[in-house]
Amino acid sequence: MKLDIIRMTLGPMPNNVYLLGDHDSGRAVVIDPSFGGASVLVRAKAQGWNLGGIWLTHGHFDHIAGAGEIAQSTHPPLPVGLHPADLAWYTKDGGASQFGMSIPPLPEVTLAFEAGMRLGLDAGLPAVVEVRLAPGHSAGHVMFYVESLGALLCGDVIFRQGIGRTDLAGGDMGTLLESIRTQVFSLPDETRLLPGHGPETTVGFERENNPFL
Repeated sequence: MKLDIIRMTLGPMPNNVYLLGDHDSGRAVVIDPSFGGASVLVRAKAQGWNLGGIWLTHGHFDHIAGAGEIAQSTHPPLPVGLHPADLAWYTKDGGASQFGMSIPPLPEVTLAFEAGMRLGLDAGLPAVVEVRLAPGHSAGHVMFYVESLGALLCGDVIFRQGIGRTDLAGGDMGTLLESIRTQVFSLPDETRLLPGHGPETTVGFERENNPFL
């Protein structure tokens, strides 16, 4: 197995969209598809990867806007994973209307994430990711830890010298800080943090330099 992570920055906010793929099997998943789903499909094809699923760290609109287009690129549609505690956001278009925006119709969520779940890139493939539940930015926010790559796809939990906002429904500052302490800072210092916005960083750098922590 030869895993790789590719980052694309898409949409008006701008969002980091990730492809996690295996060059040996040719299978991949897309994580947090923002606006511009067609660009993700083009990039996956260029890598020689066939998508096996769509994984969402949480249900906010800027992280799910491309899910419909990507899901419908295969028949049957690609499975979509989300934690059940964020379904309230997802079923209301991720809150797009609160920001004067709209997103295309969304596919049905068919995979319920839970803490500690182990995921493969497609049905029948070995697990390569651990799901880590990290509420605080939203009630059902999860992160995806790829131990073999020393990488944590952390959504909007933590950024380079920043943390996720907590003023939206389901957000709570104390809960977010506890999530970071237990689910992020419990990892080795050299672990790469691949956030939903902005540049990547590491656990060690944020432990020493994040002003919120």
